Amino acid sequence: MTDNSRTDEVFDDSPESSFRPEDETAPPRPVNWNLLTSHDLEQELLALNRWVNWLRLEYGLPASEVPPLWHRHPELLWELSALHLHWLSAYDAEQDGSAPFGWHRDFADARNRLRDWVAASGTRRDRDRPTRQTPWPGEEHTQEVVEQIIHDREADFIEFVLEQVQAREAAEDAFYANIDFETGEIDSGT
Repeated sequence: MTDNSRTDEVFDDSPESSFRPEDETAPPRPVNWNLLTSHDLEQELLALNRWVNWLRLEYGLPASEVPPLWHRHPELLWELSALHLHWLSAYDAEQDGSAPFGWHRDFADARNRLRDWVAASGTRRDRDRPTRQTPWPGEEHTQEVVEQIIHDREADFIEFVLEQVQAREAAEDAFYANIDFETGEIDSGT
């Protein structure tokens, strides 16, 4: 049994819990998903999920552009994250008045890329499979590609966030276990 208390607020159906553009008050900054701490990873995933949900509803986007399990496909996560950052920048109070027009122009380009990513990944409105990875000569091909029916998108997102946060916490713990706090040196294990 998993503890969903950290992510339950994302799926609260009350009007107060949904994304509102005015909620974005921090200055926009790029998100490097590879470098986030476990806590920051969780917060960024939750914020991006709220924004993507707002975006798909606000613009009536089909699953061929933003599928339910976008979060399970790194290529979609990075693309949507970049689009989110661009949106935050375009609608920042300090931004030039024409910036939203530029965002919409770039949004049209991003929608084309999203359609390409979705088609290549194989994820759909009602089913999902991992994005196929093509092994290069000399590489072992170990990826098992199994298509699954999507039963509950929200439950899958919660499970995904918990998995990602736990994996990042384990990596942080392993890193800190190799630090000698008296000398500040890192034991490289050699």
